[in-house]
Amino acid sequence: MTFIDAVTLDVADPTAAQHFCTTAFGLDTQIRLRASEAPSTGFRGFTLTLTVSQPADVRALVDSALEAGATSLKPATKSLWGYGGVVRAPDGTIWKVATSAKKDTGPTTRKIDEIVLLLGVTDVIASKRFYVEHGLAVGKSFGRVYVEFAAGEGPVKLALYRRRALAKDVGVSADGSGSHRLTIGGEAGPFTDPDGFAWEAASLTPAP
Repeated sequence: MTFIDAVTLDVADPTAAQHFCTTAFGLDTQIRLRASEAPSTGFRGFTLTLTVSQPADVRALVDSALEAGATSLKPATKSLWGYGGVVRAPDGTIWKVATSAKKDTGPTTRKIDEIVLLLGVTDVIASKRFYVEHGLAVGKSFGRVYVEFAAGEGPVKLALYRRRALAKDVGVSADGSGSHRLTIGGEAGPFTDPDGFAWEAASLTPAP
């Protein structure tokens, strides 16, 4: 089964971006960073979601992200599906912190249960078919709306959502052009998916 071996973000200043990831979320090697000035405007078509166990953890991570220099796109609040908040990192990456729980059940831990790379795609069904053909196994599927693939042994799970719906969910316009500023590493690469998201062979991903 194919899975994500690494996610690499193209950023102007890798040192500053690493400081943000570590300070805001306690992430170290889960997300890789590479220096790039590739032109990119507006919505880059993806988000990174950190799933936690309770609202207190959402608030703690969102607050630390804001203190580390992020800007708020959606304040942490209760929703139909649980509790979550959205921030934009100084390098432009959009991060969502969320939980399906609506009440706290213990002390704040800041523990991240799961990292999900959510790609905004034009046609969920077509993209799902593409990824299945490239060896990914479907974990959850909700018609033309949302698809989640099994994470396997990788640090990050892949999911697909309609681009405009994803942009609305995180509070930004769906308009955008240029580089996604994102490269996905996995054994199935190299290839580029129908929406222009590039994969590279796992052996070619940079060392942490």
